Amino acid sequence: MRDGSPMASFSLHGIPVSRGIAIGRAHILTPAALDVKHYLVAEEHLEAEVRRLQDALAAVHRELQTLWNELPKDAPTELGAFIDVHALILSDPMISEAPLDIIRSRHYNAEWALLTQIDELSAQFDEIEDAYLRERKADIQQVAERVLKVLMGSEQLMPKQGELEGDEFLAQMIVVAHDISPADMLKFRDRSFIGFVTDVGGQNSHTAIVARSLDIPAAVGMSQASTLIQQDDWVIIDGDAGVVIVTPSAQVLEQYRERQMVALRARKKLGKLKKTPAITKDGTAIALMANIELPDDCEHAMESGANGVGLFRSEFLFMGRGAASMPSEDEQYEQYRRAVAAMKGRPVTIRTLDIGADKPLDQMEHTALNPALGLRAIRYCLAEPQIFLTQLRAILRASMHGKVRILIPMMAHAFEIDQSLAMIKRAKAQLDDRGEKYDPDVKVGAMIEIPAAALALPMFVKKMDFLSIGTNDLIQYTLAIDRVDYEVAHLYNPLHPAILQLISMTIAAGHKAGIEVAVCGEMAGDTKLTRLLLGMGLREFSMHPSQLLAVKQEILNSDLDSIAPQMRKIMRAMDPDAIADAVMALQVL
Repeated sequence: MRDGSPMASFSLHGIPVSRGIAIGRAHILTPAALDVKHYLVAEEHLEAEVRRLQDALAAVHRELQTLWNELPKDAPTELGAFIDVHALILSDPMISEAPLDIIRSRHYNAEWALLTQIDELSAQFDEIEDAYLRERKADIQQVAERVLKVLMGSEQLMPKQGELEGDEFLAQMIVVAHDISPADMLKFRDRSFIGFVTDVGGQNSHTAIVARSLDIPAAVGMSQASTLIQQDDWVIIDGDAGVVIVTPSAQVLEQYRERQMVALRARKKLGKLKKTPAITKDGTAIALMANIELPDDCEHAMESGANGVGLFRSEFLFMGRGAASMPSEDEQYEQYRRAVAAMKGRPVTIRTLDIGADKPLDQMEHTALNPALGLRAIRYCLAEPQIFLTQLRAILRASMHGKVRILIPMMAHAFEIDQSLAMIKRAKAQLDDRGEKYDPDVKVGAMIEIPAAALALPMFVKKMDFLSIGTNDLIQYTLAIDRVDYEVAHLYNPLHPAILQLISMTIAAGHKAGIEVAVCGEMAGDTKLTRLLLGMGLREFSMHPSQLLAVKQEILNSDLDSIAPQMRKIMRAMDPDAIADAVMALQVL
C-alpha cells in the first residue's frame, strides 16, 4: 500500500476483452518466476532434483483434478475445458520430460530447468502469425507458473469475502498480475474477485475468453500494470475502452459509479431480448450465430439466443500435440457430436483445421521466413491428407446428430476448392466402405479472408454452398498489418475503403448466386458497425455469445430503408475521417 501522501491519478491503456466497469482495490499477484533461483546441482544430487520436479508435476496434476472434481455447477463451461487443456499441456513430453533432461545434462536446479524449457517454447510461439494460436503461449506459461509455485512452496490467494474491513468497496478486489490462468480464476470464485488487469494477453487468450464467460470487466496487454499499480490502490477498469484508471479522483470515481448503474440497467433490458427474433424495423430477418472455441461453449450460445454456431474453431483439439499424437477420429467425432447435440437442431459450422507450419505442433519443422504466408490452414491440410481425412470423417459422422456445415479456411485458388471437395467426397466414400452413416447433403463453405479470394468470387460461388468472411485476417492481409504488433496496430482499420469494398463485393456476389454469406470476424460483434454491415446486405452475423444481445438490439432498432442513402455515401468515400463520420451518422438513424 502507498504511504499516506496523496498520489496523482494515472491511466493505462491496453486491450479491451470483456465489457463493463469494475471499481475496487488492487490485489497484486507476483509471478513465481520472478523469484526463481538459478544454481547448479552436483552430480550425486541430480536424480533427487529430477524427482523434486516430477513430484511438483504430479502435485499440479492432482490440483487440477481436484479443481475439476469440485467445479461448481454455476461455473462457466469454459473453465472445465481449460482445466483439461492445462492437464494436457502438463502431460506433454515437452513439459513433463524435456526439463528433466535439462537437469541431467546441464545440472540446472528444477526451477531453472523448467523456466529454460518454457522460454524456448515461448520463443517458438512468438513466431506464430495467427493471434488465437499465438496466445496459447500463455497457457504453457500458466502451467509452468503452477509448477513453480509448488516447487517454491508459494501460493498467493485473494482474501475471502468477509475478511476485509472498511466500506463495501474494499470487498471488491481487482486482480492485477502479469498473467492469470483460468484455473486460478476458478479458485478465486469464492473470493472477492470482480475484474482483472494483466500485463500480457490479447482478445483470444484463454483468460480473456473466461473473463467474457464470467461476464466480468477485464483489460489485458497493459504492459507494466503489475509493476506500476501497487497493493490496495483504487482501480477502475473500463472494459469497453481497455482503460485502467489508478488512484482516481473522487469526481472520476463518482462518474464511473454512475456509469456502472446505467450499464446495469441497460444489461437487464438486453436480457429481455433473448427470445425476441432479430428482425429490423422494416421486417428483414437476420440470423445471429455464435463463435465457439469448445463444445461446452454451446450452452452460452443457447442461453444468448443464438440461431446456431457460425464458427466452431477446431484447433483446440490439436493444441500442444505432436504429429505422432494427433487426436483420433473417434476423439474428434465425440467433441463435434457434443457440440451438435447441444445446439438442438440449430446449424453448427465447423471450421477445418487452421494450423500448419506456423503453429505449435511439436516435432514439426518448417523453413518459412514468414509463416503467415506459409503452409497453414487448407494448405497444410492438403499437404497432410491423412490428418485432413480423419477430421473430415469425424465431422461427417457428427452430421448424423444435427445440422452440420463444413467451413474451409484460407482458400485462394481454384485447385484448392477442387481438391477440398474431392477430399470430402473421398471421406464420404471411406465412411460408406465402413458402413458409417452421415448426412450426404452436408453443406461446404469457404472462408473469405484473403484478398485474392474476395477478388475471385465467381470461382467460389460456383462450387461452394456458402461463404463466411473472416474480417480479422482479411483486414490484416489487405492492409499488410499485424494487428497485435503495437508499432503498427494503429493502422489496423476495418473502415479502410479497401476493406469495405471487399466485404461489400463478397456479400453482393453471394446474394447474386443465391448462397448465404456470413461475417464471423470481430466486425460482426461490434455494435458500431452493425448498421454498416446491414446496409451492405449482410443477413448473417456470427460473434462471441456475449456480444449477441447487444447486436440484436441494434438490429431491432435499424431501418434498412433509412440506412440505404447513407451507405451510398460511405461506399463512395475515400477519406478515412469522412467514412468514420458517415458510419457514426448511421447510429442515429
